[in-house]
Amino acid sequence: MQISERTYQIALVEDDGALRTLLTRYLRQSGFPVRGYATAAEFRASADQFDLVILDVMLPATSGLDLCRWLRERSKVPIIFISARSSHTDRIVGLELGADDYLIKPVDPGELVARIRSVLRRSEEAGQRDMADYASIVRFEGWQMDRRRRELFAPEGSRVSISEAEFDLLNVFIDMPQRVIGRDTLLEHSRSRLPGRDHSDRSVDVLVSRLRRKLGSVDGGRDLIRTVRGVGYVFTASVDA
Repeated sequence: MQISERTYQIALVEDDGALRTLLTRYLRQSGFPVRGYATAAEFRASADQFDLVILDVMLPATSGLDLCRWLRERSKVPIIFISARSSHTDRIVGLELGADDYLIKPVDPGELVARIRSVLRRSEEAGQRDMADYASIVRFEGWQMDRRRRELFAPEGSRVSISEAEFDLLNVFIDMPQRVIGRDTLLEHSRSRLPGRDHSDRSVDVLVSRLRRKLGSVDGGRDLIRTVRGVGYVFTASVDA
């Protein structure tokens, strides 16, 4: 599936002026309107105007990780990290914060464009599946999930910030409640939304961990996703569509 012909607005938050200029020029030549920012403070005032955000991890004053946290409290906008930090731990931290992808510097502009298109394509596909296949409102243990609008509400009524990948994984659990679901099954059903290039059990575990923390942050911390050692996971709640 190709991404639609609509114009996507992209923000590039990168303090290296030369790299910011290079990537901005390349992305514009590739058909993506881009606005560049040197700091998190410059970006925040217009953060809600963009369809995708590219974040440098090592920004001055407020880091890219802190800016990602701030964004995830307010928005599900796709986020791609670019970073000189190349360790497995650094990448996992970025993905656990809710980023959709993580690209190591030096950044190849062509690969960045491919990653952007992949993230936008996955986002469009997820939205189309929701519109075509799902009942709009689903409830479980006091929680309410609007699949069409891709929103999640806690039992007390507050909206919970949830990434696109986390939302899609929750959809898989909602479709198969109170059943043991193997990691291979979760991987297969969630493949198009898993962050990064490495689709593995570890990718699934990272997503489950992120989702579990959000679902356990209210209602006394009840564990709605339980681990079945050596097999996979089970979503323990009853679901009412």
